[in-house]
Amino acid sequence: MKARAAELRAEGKKGAKKADGLQAVLDAIEQMAPGDRALAERVHMTVTAAAPDLSPKTWYGMPAYADANGKVVVFFQNSGKFNYRYSTLGFQEDAHLDDGDLWPVAYALQKWSAAVEKKVAELVTAAVS
Repeated sequence: MKARAAELRAEGKKGAKKADGLQAVLDAIEQMAPGDRALAERVHMTVTAAAPDLSPKTWYGMPAYADANGKVVVFFQNSGKFNYRYSTLGFQEDAHLDDGDLWPVAYALQKWSAAVEKKVAELVTAAVS
């Protein structure tokens, strides 16, 4: 992932901004406790695969992914940040997850599995559709 950040910087001004955002996300993930780090790495890989048009950046020190307008669509909040018993995958108002008059905008994450990966990919795909 660090090699990709260097490639983006080499692409010029716009690439450098994306590279800086990617590097900030990687640095934020690296600073997490091992359990949180493992979840954050899987979330990062899943989000970037499901929505390659989203740009990684940090948001309040957390890994986040923004649309072309720079607005955060999805973010990861590690459990250690606020001493919660679970990490959180959250969506901002620009995520297209509307479902009637009531819908979830945050999900608790404790362990990663194939089912969790599938659900996260589905949510992110819907959020950017």
